[in-house]
Amino acid sequence: MSAVVALSAPGAAALDDGDGTANNCTQFNSLNDPYFGDTHVHTTLSFDAFIVGTDTTPEQAYDFAQGTQIGLHPFDQMGNPGRTAQIDRPLDFAMISDHAEYFGEYNICMNPAHPSYNTSQCVHLRARSFTAALVWIGRINEPQDEVMRFDFCGPTGSLCTIEAPTLWQQLQQAASQHYDRTADCTFTTFVGYEWSGSPTRFNQQGQFEHINLHRNVIFRNSIVPALPTSYFDAPYPEQLYDALDADCIDATNPGGDCDALIIPHNSNLSQGVTFENINPAGSPYNVMDAVQRARFERVIEVIQHKGASECNPNFHDPLCDFEFLPGDTLIGAPAEEAGSIRDALKKGLQARGTIGANPHRLGMIGGTDTHIGTPGLVEESQGYPGHTGGTITPGTGVTDLTTYNPGGLAVVWAPQNSRAALFDAMRRREVYGTSGPRHIVRFFGGYDIPTDICSQPNLVQVAYNNGVPMGSDLPMSNPTMASPRFMVSAMKDAGTVGFPGNDLQRIQIIKGWTDAQGTAHEQVYEVAGDPNNGAGVDLNT
Repeated sequence: MSAVVALSAPGAAALDDGDGTANNCTQFNSLNDPYFGDTHVHTTLSFDAFIVGTDTTPEQAYDFAQGTQIGLHPFDQMGNPGRTAQIDRPLDFAMISDHAEYFGEYNICMNPAHPSYNTSQCVHLRARSFTAALVWIGRINEPQDEVMRFDFCGPTGSLCTIEAPTLWQQLQQAASQHYDRTADCTFTTFVGYEWSGSPTRFNQQGQFEHINLHRNVIFRNSIVPALPTSYFDAPYPEQLYDALDADCIDATNPGGDCDALIIPHNSNLSQGVTFENINPAGSPYNVMDAVQRARFERVIEVIQHKGASECNPNFHDPLCDFEFLPGDTLIGAPAEEAGSIRDALKKGLQARGTIGANPHRLGMIGGTDTHIGTPGLVEESQGYPGHTGGTITPGTGVTDLTTYNPGGLAVVWAPQNSRAALFDAMRRREVYGTSGPRHIVRFFGGYDIPTDICSQPNLVQVAYNNGVPMGSDLPMSNPTMASPRFMVSAMKDAGTVGFPGNDLQRIQIIKGWTDAQGTAHEQVYEVAGDPNNGAGVDLNT
């Protein structure tokens, strides 16, 4: 399909979002400000969130992101929530990323007038039963060449496809309704969804494993495809890239230009398959494969509920044990280094040397992956309600999965808080992720950065003038210098009155490179602070 749809509201002329709307924000900084958000949020429109009891709508989730208190399941017969949740500080931006899989099926099962309303799959879904979890999740765990929809979708799946626009349009409308297009620019929303392939594979021991290949798709503006691309439509990530090229990037629409990025997550649960660089035909990536992937996948989620993906403590760096999950798939398998983002960055350098293009030029952000519609609920002191909001033993406060964590936040350096500005910053990778705190981190590299930059009152301007910011390619602008110079700044999260921030302990730079033989290496450099300094930092460095 190549049709696109647009839902928009009037806006002032300024930074053009590309769909006929724009924001002229009062707070505009050409040197960029940090904006905190969450682009990984599930609501009651995600089949798995619904099954576990979530009733939070996309509209309520966006309200929550802006500081509104919401109720959480279980609800009593009068509709009163068993508990409530509220974040201590509003987010600057958010995206509801409900699973694209089952949009049509879900809509059918909730419509009493539909002929398939009383099928067993629908009955179990509405009952929110354990059987529903097995049946519905099982279909997106099928091997990539065997994935198929429920029988009531028809032999081609068209009976469910024609029902999918209802939920897709609801997501678009919620995003449009909550996007602040005034000059205040208090809150930005994005239209998006999650592609949720978790194919079953068998390891060398003959054990089956569910390989997590999940990716979130984020659109620059309100010009989006008529339907999202799900695992049923495109079982391989490379087919998702092709679909977005056809339905978005190359599609013609009189209302503006469609643009999209893809954000992989939980490579830590993929046993390295996220970065194996094999196309659907079973062949290693060629240069065109690598270039296409790098064009879409500019940033990756480094931490969320289901663990951190940066690195594996069993290989190089003991500090990698932070929120590290012991398994490397959704079910089964010990952890492999191949699923870590650090390893992927080095693989990208190796690919540049062998095929001439780097498929893994990745910036990093954080997210929650909340399945209860609570974007930005990352403060453990407030009582982390769990990935799906359940408890092992009701009333104890013990979360549903004790190995999970409250997740992280995405931080984006942009001139203003608007879709165009934030999206473009993600594309250039001027971003970072945290495990929840709102630290403010800047990083520049260059061969012409002056040695006294930290003492200059306009150091950020000097850094932009003489180097490049985080996420950029570092050109060899001064070949007379053997090594580049870096400027790094980190400020602690001050927190709130109720939840003050903690002091920073240290700053590290991790270098990855390949030698003349193509062998990858890694080294950790201590830049400031000390592991035994009582969580302080040398302000003179």
